[in-house]
Order: sequence, then C-alpha cells, then structure tokens
Amino acid sequence: MKKISILGSTGSVGTQTLDVVAMHQGSFEVDGLAAGSNTALLLEQVRRFRPRRVSVASKELADEIRAQLPAGIELYYGDEGLESIAAGGDADYVVTAVMGSVGLRSTLAAIEAGRDIGLANKETLVTAGHLVTEQVRRKGVKLLPIDSEHSAIFQCLNGEFKDDIASITLTASGGSFRDLTREQLRNVTVEDALRHPNWAMGAKITIDSATMVNKGLEVIEAHWLFDLPYEQIEVLLHPESIIHSFVEFRDSSIIAQLGNPDMRVPIQYALTYPERWHSPAERLSLAQAGRLTFREMDFARYPALKLAMECGKTGGTATTAFNAANEVAVARFLRREIPFLRIEEILVEVLEKHSVQSYPTLEQIEECDREVRALAKSL
Repeated sequence: MKKISILGSTGSVGTQTLDVVAMHQGSFEVDGLAAGSNTALLLEQVRRFRPRRVSVASKELADEIRAQLPAGIELYYGDEGLESIAAGGDADYVVTAVMGSVGLRSTLAAIEAGRDIGLANKETLVTAGHLVTEQVRRKGVKLLPIDSEHSAIFQCLNGEFKDDIASITLTASGGSFRDLTREQLRNVTVEDALRHPNWAMGAKITIDSATMVNKGLEVIEAHWLFDLPYEQIEVLLHPESIIHSFVEFRDSSIIAQLGNPDMRVPIQYALTYPERWHSPAERLSLAQAGRLTFREMDFARYPALKLAMECGKTGGTATTAFNAANEVAVARFLRREIPFLRIEEILVEVLEKHSVQSYPTLEQIEECDREVRALAKSL
C-alpha cells in the first residue's frame, strides 16, 4: 500500500487525486492533506479518507476546524504546516498540487525527506528548477510529472535514448479566447476568461491558459524535467486537446500520447508508475473524434508565451520574476482591478525593471519573488 500526502487537496488536481485514491481502495493510504481556506471540503475529505495529519492556510482557520476533526489527527497551519505535511509523517509519496510559488519550500522539504514527488505545481520548477533537480539527483527520489502535457512526454520517452530526441512538442488548447483577435480581447470579462472549452481547472490556471502564460510555464518546466535545451521544445495549437503532447526523434518518427481530456489519467499514471491500472476515464474513439486540427503558434497573438520562453533562455531569476508578476497580475484581474490585456503589460513592465541574478540561492529566489510582487501590485 502506497502512503501519500497531498498538498493542495481541495484544488482541482487535489480532488481528482482523491478520486483516483477512492477508485483503488486498498492500494493507497492517505497520510496527510494540506488545504488553503476551503475548510468545508477539507473536512469532508478528512471524514472520508481519514488522514493522520492535516494543514490549513492560517491559525484562525485551524482554530475554527479543530473541534470538528476526529480524535488523533494532527493539525498544522501556514507555510510551516505545508512543510510538515510534505516532509513529516509516514508518506512515501507526495502530490504537490498547490497553486503558485508557495509550493517551492514544501516540495524541497518533501524531496529532502526522501519522498517521491508527483509534480502538479509547475511553479516549483519555474522559480527554482536548478535547485529542485539537483536535490532530486542528490536524494535519489523520483520526480514524476502530473500535468497532462509533461505526463505525455514522459510516457513517449519511456525506453528511448535522450540522444535520439529531435524535439518535443507541447500542445495547447488555446484557452478561452483562442478564436478572438487581439482587438476583441480588450473588453473580455472575468466570466468569459473562466469558460475553458476543454478542461475543468482552477481560476488561476484557466486565466493562464487564456493568456498562454500556462504554456510558457510548461515550456520552462519541460526544460528542467527532461533536461532539454529550449531550442528542442516547441508548442503547437491543438484545439481538441486529444494529443496531449508528442516527441519527434532523429529518424523522423513521432510518438504521441492521446486520450480524452481527463486529468485523472495522468494523475493515476504518476501514482502507479511504471504500472497502468484500470481507469474510469472515457475511452477515446478516433472515429467519433473525426478530425484533429493543428495551428502554428502565433507569438504576436500570444506575446506572453514568447516572453516566458525568453525568460527561460535567460535563466536565473528571470523566470522567478515572470512567475511572480503573473501571479499578482492574474489575481488583480480576477478581482476586476485591471483589464485582461493589462496582465501582459505588467509582465513586460516588471521584466524591464528586473535585474537578473544567475544561479540564485533559495533565499535570493524568495527575495526576488517578494520584490517583484510588490512591484507588480504597484503598477
């Protein structure tokens, strides 16, 4: 029985991870759950899965739910609580599904404790890829991708030699506004942006999909996961989200991973690797799908993607700054403080003012993150 802890248990990936756990009763034991402020859902999860340890965002929330927890459950809160769930207890596998750079220290703590990682928090590698991958190598743990695109690449590379790779291609749905022009984006609303045509995701990642920032973060993540230069990582628009990503080899062969959009499939594969278990996901019928379409990426239409890739090539704190500025800008858009296109403008303005530090320490990364957030809030 695999003992797992989930960081971000009440989010989209967290809840679907628990769906997978419920599908395979007796194969997994939930050791710890860390949530933010959705205490009602967390309490439901606690009653169903009986973890030994739980964490919430703040002391106030911990005080609110303390009396509602079954006897014997350890209760934590805040950033220290997140790290306690990640590194403490008896879990041998940690799913990191919190949103944003807040997941960095807890992921590093889990790796240091010798836990295998199911990574759904791409910001961890975006902000500190050099630190994370070095620690993974040093501790000898597994770092298994949960994002559908990276899971697809991971599956396509099974049994292959790195030197045979010509390129990897991450597919992109195009997000909520894929059929709109730049001019038409001027008056879009938060509600419009949150209507993703293919995937059911959290608010922040749905907005990132609309700006294509999410794909930029995925390119940076792929660079670290697969140890490939940016020149070998490409992006292709694929509105149906059936081909989740593919690899081209030097003999011109292409291997792709296909399936209906269902995050439970890559989540389950990360939990059960190298085995494949039965999944309730709807089977893909190519005959029923009929036609799959593709479009070259238009960087003039999606300038944030180009900017993310440029930051990746620059390296150092450029990617940290990009991510921090985006998190602030998206939050401001969701609060209706700024229009949609202002997100991209804030990214550009922040990066123009940022002085990149190469090979930063964890402390330098966190200081960069704080400074950039303050700047992005003021613009």
